[in-house]
Amino acid sequence: MNKDLRNQCHTILPGNQDESPAEHFQKMAQWCEQNDIKHDIYGEGKLIKSFEQKVADLLGFEAGIFVISGTMAQVTALELVCRQKRNPIVAMHESSHITRFERQGYQLQNRFNVLPVGNMFRPWTRKELQAWPDEISAVLYELPMRELGGQLPSWDELRDIKQHCQLQNIHLHMDGARLFETAAYYEKSYQEIAHGFNSAYVSLYKGINGLGGSMLLGDKAFIELADMWMKRQGGNVYHRTPYVVSAAMQFDERIAMMPALFERTQEIYSLISDFPQLAVNPTRPHCNMLHLILPLSYEKTVELCEKLATQKGIWLGNPQIAQHPDQSVIEWYIGDNLLKMDNEQLREVFQLIVGQI
Repeated sequence: MNKDLRNQCHTILPGNQDESPAEHFQKMAQWCEQNDIKHDIYGEGKLIKSFEQKVADLLGFEAGIFVISGTMAQVTALELVCRQKRNPIVAMHESSHITRFERQGYQLQNRFNVLPVGNMFRPWTRKELQAWPDEISAVLYELPMRELGGQLPSWDELRDIKQHCQLQNIHLHMDGARLFETAAYYEKSYQEIAHGFNSAYVSLYKGINGLGGSMLLGDKAFIELADMWMKRQGGNVYHRTPYVVSAAMQFDERIAMMPALFERTQEIYSLISDFPQLAVNPTRPHCNMLHLILPLSYEKTVELCEKLATQKGIWLGNPQIAQHPDQSVIEWYIGDNLLKMDNEQLREVFQLIVGQI
């Protein structure tokens, strides 16, 4: 939908609060002054090195490296594993970002081959991975699975996958774009969740709300090799400082907010239950995101969203096509906006939606 239309709305439901560039840059400047921040030079500098190690320590990895994009980080990591094992086969769910949103880069650049694992509508299991008779070099697991409304495997299922990959010498890589949103559900530390993964990627702009960028995490030898390949691909930008400062200055605060966001998500589920015309996926929250399912076609939902935006100043989000032609989906990340909205105001929004069905 039209981004300009979103910007005209005074009530935006999904996501975190937007700051203007001037507001955000001002906060960055103040934080830099308070902490005597100096620019990195091609990734070398006190701030970036300490932040890389901070994130690595939080997840229990030996080392980490800032990478300008998650797209570059993940396919490079998986390709390196395949090179080392001389086997180009990687297994992942068909909803993975690599297969759905990266314009088939892994395939057209001859990086590796992908085996789809599991059912497209639910998290995959160890048995579904074992159904492939092929020798597999690496497996990617996304925690949580965005295209499934933020679903997560059970702790026992995740443990089984970790054990299987270890026994079969399969490199287990985590797509942790939204990893920080998972601890409240699992009631585990990030180290416990990441334990058993050989490498991981985390985003610095999704839940953390930074300007952009990512971290790739693993053992020191793997990260040193990945560092060389990021440079070979043009990822060696002169100053990473803006991205690192933007993430680092709010990192601890954002991590500390995650339990409250999960609790708010549970409250929103309770509110939605009062409106039987609406449904959610998953049926109970796994993290602070959900898919709101409307009993309207995609085209009618677009009309509904545009009407609420233009007439009421309310932004519901971007509709998506659902499997059923008379249904549609809107992804909600429960962030600052819905955390601050009181229940009565949100209930009024649901009533407006239902009134158009």
